[in-house]
Amino acid sequence: MPEKGYALRSQLSWTHWRLVMRVEQPAAREYYIRECAEQNWSTRTLERAIATRSFDRLLAAPAQGDSLTTAPHPLEFIKDPYVLEFLGLPEHTEPGERKLEDALTVRLRDFLMELGKGFSFVGRQFRVSTETSHFYVDLVFYNYLLKCFVLIDLKTKKLTHADIGQMDMYVRIFDDLKRAGDDNPTLGIILCADKDETLVRYSVLSESQQLFASKYRLVLPSEEELKAELDRRHILDWPEQEDVDE
Repeated sequence: MPEKGYALRSQLSWTHWRLVMRVEQPAAREYYIRECAEQNWSTRTLERAIATRSFDRLLAAPAQGDSLTTAPHPLEFIKDPYVLEFLGLPEHTEPGERKLEDALTVRLRDFLMELGKGFSFVGRQFRVSTETSHFYVDLVFYNYLLKCFVLIDLKTKKLTHADIGQMDMYVRIFDDLKRAGDDNPTLGIILCADKDETLVRYSVLSESQQLFASKYRLVLPSEEELKAELDRRHILDWPEQEDVDE
């Protein structure tokens, strides 16, 4: 990376630099430097981001260049998996959707850090109403960089067709009733305990630019476990993601 890039980030401390320089991949190193500078990450936050391979968990690498002139892509903001070890919930027990929702809202600051930059919290059990029915979205955020609503539906069991259909409906309702004229299309993330990649590939998720399914981990995985999971995901990457990376 050009020396100019490092000079522009002189606000990083020596401890920040010492952590960043351990990252071997140049693109990942630049990502962590940029995030530290733009988001005022503490050294503890940076250390966690590197340990959990935050860059590698993004569905697509952030675009290079001037962030003021390069429009961000949703895949640059969505991760798979999400690491929620800060909740302190045991990994091998099913917490229940309401308990997981409660825990995430109690530790909202940590969850916002895990979601990434640009996210602001709108509400939980957010009600949207049609002429005949009321629907409640688990968690609603707005990302001011993507300029769109981001809906999160929590599923503490394996992803199902019904979960995908439900989120598809929520996104369509939000686009129709809540999206402002200058907003971008609403995004929906199904945050699930597990998912079958075959189901993902042969469902609307494989083609939609608005719907995503991501796993969550309740404990910090080992480097080997996380690498293996990411390797499996890259093997099964969707065509849309490959186009973004090119």
